[in-house]
Amino acid sequence: MQRKIVTTVEDCPARLVPTGDKINIPKGNFITLTQSLGGTYTVIFQGNMARIAGEHGEYIGQARHSLEFPDKSDIHHVSLINVQYALETIYDPEIPVNIRDLGLIYDIQIDDRNIFVTMTLTSPGCGMGPVLIEEIKDRLALVPNANSVNVDITFDPPWSRDLMTEEAQLELGVY
Repeated sequence: MQRKIVTTVEDCPARLVPTGDKINIPKGNFITLTQSLGGTYTVIFQGNMARIAGEHGEYIGQARHSLEFPDKSDIHHVSLINVQYALETIYDPEIPVNIRDLGLIYDIQIDDRNIFVTMTLTSPGCGMGPVLIEEIKDRLALVPNANSVNVDITFDPPWSRDLMTEEAQLELGVY
């Protein structure tokens, strides 16, 4: 996608990158749309990168995206299929690959209606950690029957490109 200038047509909630802090982009502001992947928009507002959830796409003149979960079979428990699906809709703000295919998700545990994710970052100094954690919490909170989401970061084992799927390696040209 090429960068393009868009105007906010409504006050628009967003999260700052890399801190994950919530902000509001007021109606009538020009912003630069830099990425639209996984139903999320990455924008530049007043010199800062921010993420806008797909459900607010229409606030910036783009398509509204809502998660439609594939597994509707269990109305009482959290489905691992739905958790995995939600994680596959989360993209690093700077890399056009979702966090599961990038190999950042090490473990998913579901205890009753509580979701526990163990993940890593591409390096201990990666500044995207806070925004990715907040986006994981936001997305997994939408999973049917979920009560809580806990995300833990680990660097053991350290991330390497060998953890990426073949598709991700091809996308990034690191095969």
